[in-house]
Amino acid sequence: MGVKIGDIELNDFPLLLAPMEDVSDPPFRALCKEQGADVVYTEFISSEGLIRNAAKSTMKLDIYEKERPVGIQIFGANLDSMLEAVDIVEKSNPDIIDINFGCPVKKVVSKGAGAGILKDICLMESLTGEIVKRTKIPVTVKTRLGWDHDSIRIVEVAERLQDVGIKSIAIHGRTRAQMYKGEADWKPIAAVKNNPRMHIPVFGNGDVNTPERAVEMRDQYGLDGAMIGRASIGYPWFFKEVKHYFKTGEHAAPPTMEERVAVARRHLEMSIAWKGEKLGVFETRRHYTNYFRGIPNFKPFRMKMVTSDHSADVFAAMDEVLEEFGDFQFA
Repeated sequence: MGVKIGDIELNDFPLLLAPMEDVSDPPFRALCKEQGADVVYTEFISSEGLIRNAAKSTMKLDIYEKERPVGIQIFGANLDSMLEAVDIVEKSNPDIIDINFGCPVKKVVSKGAGAGILKDICLMESLTGEIVKRTKIPVTVKTRLGWDHDSIRIVEVAERLQDVGIKSIAIHGRTRAQMYKGEADWKPIAAVKNNPRMHIPVFGNGDVNTPERAVEMRDQYGLDGAMIGRASIGYPWFFKEVKHYFKTGEHAAPPTMEERVAVARRHLEMSIAWKGEKLGVFETRRHYTNYFRGIPNFKPFRMKMVTSDHSADVFAAMDEVLEEFGDFQFA
C-alpha cells in the first residue's frame, strides 16, 4: 500500500525533493524528477513578495507538467498576506501548497515567519487552518522540531496541524537554534509517526545523505518517506541510487564522467533558458562541486566554472574536464 497526500497516490516510502532557496528551481527539479524524485517542491516563496508582484517571487511560480506532482511552498506570518498568496498560487495549479514553518534564516525568522512561528504554536495552528479553508488544493507543512531544545513540542504541533486539515507533514530533525549544525535527530519525528492519533503521512528530513540512511529512516524509524535536500545538490542521481539500494541492497554504479558532464551541461542550458545568461550562470555554480566531487587535482577546472560570468567559458571548461578526466573511475 502506497502513501497518499490527499488524493495524490505515491509509492511506498516516496522520496521528496526539499524546497531549497536558489536550488530547487525548474531546471534542477526536472533533473531530479528524471532521476526518481517522487514529489518536488519549489524554492520557498515570500507571501509578501507575491502580493507585491515582486519579479523574483512570481518567477518561482513557474511549474511544468513533467514535474507533477509538484508543490509550491510559501512562507509568511501575516494571515491576510498568506491568504492572498494562496489565491495567487492557485492560478499556477500546483498539486500541493506547502507552508514553510522551518526556515531558520534570520531575515525570515525576525518577521515571525519560517521557523520563527515555532515560538507561537497557536498562531501556527490558526494560520494553517485558515489556509486550508481557503483552498481545495492539499495543504502540507514543512517544519522543524521546535525553536530550541527546551521547546520541542513537535508531537503536539503535528497533531494540531493535522486537526486543522493538513494532508502531510515533513519534519527536519533539528531545532531552529541548531540551524544546520550537529546531527539531525529523527527520534522525535518517529514519535510523531507513532502517535496513535496521527493518520497523515510523516516525512523525515535532515541528514539523509546515503542510501543506507534512507533505509534506516524507513525501517528503523518507520517514517512514511524521506525529504532529500543537500545530498541532491549537484547530484540528482541520489534519488535513483536510493531506489536501487531499496530494491537490491547494493549500491548502484556511480554516474560516469560522460554522464556528469552531460547533465551539468543540460542543467546550465536549462537554467539560462529559464532565467537568462547572467543569473543562469551564477545560480548553477553551487552545483559543480558535487557534480565532480572526488576527482583529484580538479580545483583549477572547478575554479574556471565557478568564476566565469559567461556560459561559453563554462561549457568550454566542461569540455576540458571530459578531455582531461574522461577515463576517471568514480568510486
